[in-house]
Amino acid sequence: MYLPEQFKETSPERIAALIESHSFGMLVTAPGGAPFVSHLPFIYDQSSGQKGRIFCHMARANPQWQHLSAAAEALVIFQGPHAYVSPSWYSSPGVPTWNYAVAHLRGKPRIIDSEFELESLLERLTRAHESNMPEPWSAELADERRAKLLNAIVGIEIEVAEIQAKFKVSQNRPMEDQRSVIEHLAESESQIDVAMADLMKEMLHADV
Repeated sequence: MYLPEQFKETSPERIAALIESHSFGMLVTAPGGAPFVSHLPFIYDQSSGQKGRIFCHMARANPQWQHLSAAAEALVIFQGPHAYVSPSWYSSPGVPTWNYAVAHLRGKPRIIDSEFELESLLERLTRAHESNMPEPWSAELADERRAKLLNAIVGIEIEVAEIQAKFKVSQNRPMEDQRSVIEHLAESESQIDVAMADLMKEMLHADV
């Protein structure tokens, strides 16, 4: 990823927060040099290993897990808020651009195929995504249905070796322009634009 120094994000807490709030990521492999992508929900365990571990599962019918069994590394991409920025919002000359926040995590994959580990992973994913529900659902599967479900999926664990994060939030513009961008995005009907405005306020400490 092209990563100018002014847009490089190194805060583990901020990166973890982006992944947690935008956990539907892209798993990228390149068997034989041809890119292959799966869109999957992930769990990021920041405290496990030197730079954390990420977990997911996919359908056994998806051929990508076979790429992972022989791959030296895999890439997972998490896309956070993003928004178009018009130069008409600036008080000084500028050009059209796009603000965004993204994290790339690379590491060595491990296939999870034991029933105990796989069931534990499913429980973790379910708890993570059901936690905000008024009446959280929990899996209580009969033995036959449980076995059928576990046989139909493959779990994946990736030990993170490298993290690159880019938070481009108008750091290269004067404070007056930054405030103007925040104001315009905050007034948008798009929730994604508003999320970018909130991120800019947090990162730039802009009093808007």
